[in-house]
Amino acid sequence: MKVLVIGGGGREHAIVWKLAQSKRVDKIYCCPGNAGIAELAECLDIKPTDFDALLNLVRYEWIDLTIVGPEDPLAAGIADVFRKDGRKIFGPGAMGARLESGRAFSKDFMRRYGIPTAEYRVFSSYIHAEDYVRLKGAPIVVKADGLAAGKGVYVAKTVDEACEALRLIMKERVFGEAGDRVVVEECVQGEEASFMAFTDGTTIIPMVSSQDHKRVFDGDLGPNTGGMGAYSPAPVLPEEMERTVMEKVMRPFLRGVQAERMDFRGVIYAGLMIKDKKPMVLEFNCRFGDPETQAVLARLDSDFFEIALAVSEGKLAQASVAWKPEASVCVVAASGGYPGSYGKGKVIKGLNAVKRMKDVVVFHAGTGFDGESTVTAGGRVLGVTATGADVPAAKARAYEAIAKISFEGMHYRKDIADRAIGRSAC
Repeated sequence: MKVLVIGGGGREHAIVWKLAQSKRVDKIYCCPGNAGIAELAECLDIKPTDFDALLNLVRYEWIDLTIVGPEDPLAAGIADVFRKDGRKIFGPGAMGARLESGRAFSKDFMRRYGIPTAEYRVFSSYIHAEDYVRLKGAPIVVKADGLAAGKGVYVAKTVDEACEALRLIMKERVFGEAGDRVVVEECVQGEEASFMAFTDGTTIIPMVSSQDHKRVFDGDLGPNTGGMGAYSPAPVLPEEMERTVMEKVMRPFLRGVQAERMDFRGVIYAGLMIKDKKPMVLEFNCRFGDPETQAVLARLDSDFFEIALAVSEGKLAQASVAWKPEASVCVVAASGGYPGSYGKGKVIKGLNAVKRMKDVVVFHAGTGFDGESTVTAGGRVLGVTATGADVPAAKARAYEAIAKISFEGMHYRKDIADRAIGRSAC
């Protein structure tokens, strides 16, 4: 079997890595890929939104299954295009992907199907949004309505901060058309967690729990990022809470998908806030999370290709989805200056030393090859992922590994998974 993976980050490297373990997969292509993915797959410089070129690749190379990593091509309707041509693809159609690409649409969907979420209002007028913020007070959350590469959310501690967020989104247009509208919502307190599930629109099967770290600095300080690390399992989601999430969030989601005739075959990701043992949905994503995928797929004990193929064919109920009991921790090594401006082309040292370590894998995110060395090519550069008997053991292994890696300006958080360890010690 031949598989195409669309994307070029750490999430896609983890997907390719897991596919390469399948006895049924003979060849993997990746567009555009990165330096790490190139060790396992044939990387082609085709943009994830160039549907004509991607579809021609699938036709001419007789590719059996396509797996979409990032949100942009899903929002633009790649799954619809491929299915219309009779191709198997893992990912929701454009209507289903609106649950991520349109925050107002998503919040309205949650309200229609009784999915617990924060109180909210939607505005296309800066003046009306500012008036509402001053009326409600702070803390309050301001979100760009459209896709903003994971950076369109502002948790404002003061009214002035909220108004500044509105100005950046709606007047400065820092996120372009994604800021045509904003969602202003209640700031919900509690502990965040990531809950991902496979679904083919009829059956839904949860993955193991995980929790990521969005802020750039230790202690959850500094600006939001795409994610500085993740671990699994997350103690905030014990078995009882997972059952609650399935009952209160995932099954209503599935009813909504069916009622609105969405073609949803892929991953549904609920970003949750847990308070007083009750889950509330902060947002839906319609693809694997990053870096949660690195931690979660490291624990998958089934053939990922078989699962993805079953999802694409609407046969998830027939698939085997099993998980390893071990824990996992992923620590992201980032470029200096990230999530702001940063340099590229810095030589990465120590990768071969980590390759020799047991129970550790380095997932490349923003990397390239300059002809001689692997170099940095993005803000989040690597995701060093380790497994262990429990979270403390996995964390120790991950930090032992990342200490062997270096590049100019490299920084990473030192407290990934401390939250889980502290909870376990209580």
